[in-house]
Amino acid sequence: MTQDLVSVLEEVDAFVQRRHGLFIDGRSVPGLAGRYYDVFNPATGLALSQVADGDAGDVDLAVASAHRAFVSGVWSGLRPADRERILLRLVSIIEQHAEALAQIETLNQGKSIHLSRAIEVGASIEYARYMAGWSTKLTGETLDVSIPVPPGSRYTAYTRREPIGVVAAIVPWNFPLMIAVWKLIPALAAGCTVVLKPAPETPLTALRLAELALEAGVPPGVFNIVAGADAAVGQALVASSLVRKISFTGSTSVGKHVGRAAIENMTRITLELGGKNPMIVLDDADVDKAIGGVMMGAFLNQGQVCAAASRLYVQRKRFDAVVEGVSAAMRELTLGPGMDQAAQVTPLVSKRHRQSVSRYITSGQHDGAKLVCGGAMPESPGYFIEPALFVAQSSESTLIRDEIFGPVVVVVPFDDVDTAVRLANDTPYGLAASLWTNDLSMAMNLVPRIEAGTVWINSHVPVDPNLPFGGYKQSGIGREFGRYAVEGFTELKSVCIAH
Repeated sequence: MTQDLVSVLEEVDAFVQRRHGLFIDGRSVPGLAGRYYDVFNPATGLALSQVADGDAGDVDLAVASAHRAFVSGVWSGLRPADRERILLRLVSIIEQHAEALAQIETLNQGKSIHLSRAIEVGASIEYARYMAGWSTKLTGETLDVSIPVPPGSRYTAYTRREPIGVVAAIVPWNFPLMIAVWKLIPALAAGCTVVLKPAPETPLTALRLAELALEAGVPPGVFNIVAGADAAVGQALVASSLVRKISFTGSTSVGKHVGRAAIENMTRITLELGGKNPMIVLDDADVDKAIGGVMMGAFLNQGQVCAAASRLYVQRKRFDAVVEGVSAAMRELTLGPGMDQAAQVTPLVSKRHRQSVSRYITSGQHDGAKLVCGGAMPESPGYFIEPALFVAQSSESTLIRDEIFGPVVVVVPFDDVDTAVRLANDTPYGLAASLWTNDLSMAMNLVPRIEAGTVWINSHVPVDPNLPFGGYKQSGIGREFGRYAVEGFTELKSVCIAH
């Protein structure tokens, strides 16, 4: 197989070879314990860089720095137009370093350089530019009130939105840069300060983002980062009494722990959690488009996407054509490191995660699901696994019940639309779903019946900065994107004036 390897930039090589500290109060600092841990290149399984291993004491320092910056007004006290200007400058600096950021992300996370360029960096730039504009667009409203006392008095009432304070932003490993930007920019636009905890596996682009934010003019203490090799950093962060808002993206199980900890201090929370997302293909659907939708919706970033299509329900008439088409397309995929521009199957993020996905593939076969193709672990360095396609008749399979978070999709036939809706909703999750049909009336009638925060019609997985994103049921609390995101970093204050 011919490889088309990207040449690593000198800037990137120098960055990954550094021993990275934490980022507190505008500078890189070693952790209090003096420990460092290795982060790995998923394509080789070899250590890529070293990062300071933070602990609860480091969290206290970072939160204190963010709190001082908030109460001083060094950021929240700026004119909204000045915050917007600094954030837009940050966008321009990210654009200047776009290729370097994309390469760092691919080397650290394993994803295709094409995804890093288009999504991690490209989509982040669009999102950050959109969100920066909200600095100058937060509004309250005037209200007519009917307060009867004292007799003859008059009142004017209005609401105003105020920054909530110190934000704890907890970011997963699947889209480390993009999801950091999703949390950071609306929080800063609202006037908040931030302590960000990256996933242990993928801290590098967040640390580089903090350096670029300082260069753009974000004051010291406004954006802090504490990385750590275990759960201690996250536990300390969500337990801090100075943190006023937690924005968490990750698994449902961990999100529940975060929610319970937040209740102790009545900390506001946004939780974007797991998904077991259905794709429903009706008899009248365009089969070729549906097959393309599966390849994108199920296998983007090796299925390491919270909104990935992992359950495929196909009406009986189209079932064989879809299974055959998807399996044929999967067999044409080429495997290689993310820095290989010809590679379509890149490694999973870690050895541990590959073992988890492999166990699901084995258990699915034991449950009676039929493995149509894929699922093997190649004899090569790195954390590779072939995308797997299953056919199942029972909804009791672990492949259908559990969030695998990998390149595994299971196809189930159905006969009538009511059955498809029942199967799609038969899950504790409710993050996303898609319907594939050319019948507009059918689509419009089915959308209200699907228990999911996002329902796509004839596509699966695209998001937009202006389109709210979040889940029903155990897929989370609150919404990302749009005005909902930035308003989530504010408190709503009512003002009532007697005159």
